[in-house]
Amino acid sequence: MRNVKLGELSVSALGLGCMSMSQAYGPPDAQESERTLHRALDIGVTFLDTANAYGVGHNEELIGRVLSSRRDEFVLATKFGIVKHPDGKRGIDGRPEFVAERCEESLRRLNTDVIDLYYLHRLDPNVPIEETVGAMGRLVEAGKVRHLGLSEISSKTLRKAHAVHPITAVQSEYSLWTRDPESHVLPTCRELGIGFVPFSPLGRAMLTGAITNDDSLSKDDLRANMPRFMGENFTRNYAVVQKFLKFAERKGASGAQISLAWLLAQGDGIAPIPGTKHVNFLEEDMAGVDVELNDKDLKFLDELFAIDNIVGHRYPAALQQSIDSD
Repeated sequence: MRNVKLGELSVSALGLGCMSMSQAYGPPDAQESERTLHRALDIGVTFLDTANAYGVGHNEELIGRVLSSRRDEFVLATKFGIVKHPDGKRGIDGRPEFVAERCEESLRRLNTDVIDLYYLHRLDPNVPIEETVGAMGRLVEAGKVRHLGLSEISSKTLRKAHAVHPITAVQSEYSLWTRDPESHVLPTCRELGIGFVPFSPLGRAMLTGAITNDDSLSKDDLRANMPRFMGENFTRNYAVVQKFLKFAERKGASGAQISLAWLLAQGDGIAPIPGTKHVNFLEEDMAGVDVELNDKDLKFLDELFAIDNIVGHRYPAALQQSIDSD
C-alpha cells in the first residue's frame, strides 16, 4: 500500500481504526480482532488508531498484547482526554497536570516505550488549549511521544495549539455524508501543513449498505441513539445511500471502497482510518486504495451527498455539545 504524509509523519494511505474491537458496535471478538490486527500489518497497513477510552483501556491492552513483537512495523496513534466518572457519565479532562500520567498509563497498556502520534481526544472547555498542548509538548521533549494531534477541534483552536507546539494531524469525522470539516478545519490544516485523519469514513457502516433499517441496531449499539440513524432521518438518509450503492455497483466496487477512494481523492495529507474487527471487511476496505474516480464520478458524488441531503446530527445532543466546532 502506498504511503501519505501527515505533516512529517509517513503512514499508509489507509489506516485501521481499532475501537470496534472493544466497544460500540456489537460484542467484541478477541480471536477475530487478533487475526484482523495481524492481517492489517501483513497487507501493508502501517497506521493503527486507538484511545485510552476505548473499552476503558481494553483496546490499548489488546494492541499491546497482540502486536508487541511487531511494534516496529506500524505507526501507533492513541488518544487521551475522554474519561468515565464513577457514576458512568462521560467527561473530558485536558488538565496539564495529568497529561503525563495519562501517557504513562497508555505506554504500559500498549507495551511500548513511545507513542508515534498522541492526540487530545476532545477539547476540555475548562482548560486553555495552550496549557494542554504545552504539557503534551513536554512529552515530545521527554521522548515519550513523537508527534502531537488533536481530535474534533475547530480551526480557531487548531491555530492556538499549533502556535504552542507543531501539530502533526487533526482527526475528525469526515466522509461523503459528513462534510463538516470542509468549511473551516480542513482548509486550516492545508494552510498550516497539518495532516487530516478522517474517522468513521464509511459513515459508521451506513455507506456500506450493511444497515437497511433503523430497527436493525441493537440497544447497546452506539448508532441506535444517533439522530441520523433514527426514524424519518434514517428513511431520508437511506434513500440517498441506495442511489450511492447503485453507483458503486456500476463502478464495480463496494460502497466502502468508493467511500474511501472519494476521501483519498480530496487531496494530499489525508489518511482515513476505517474501523473493523473482521478480516474480510478489512481486506475489502483496503482495496479502496486502488479504486479510481474520475471528475464526473466526483461531481456526481458531491451532488448526491450535498450537505443538505443528509439529515440529523451526528451525535445525541449531549455529545454533540462536546464537539469544538467553528
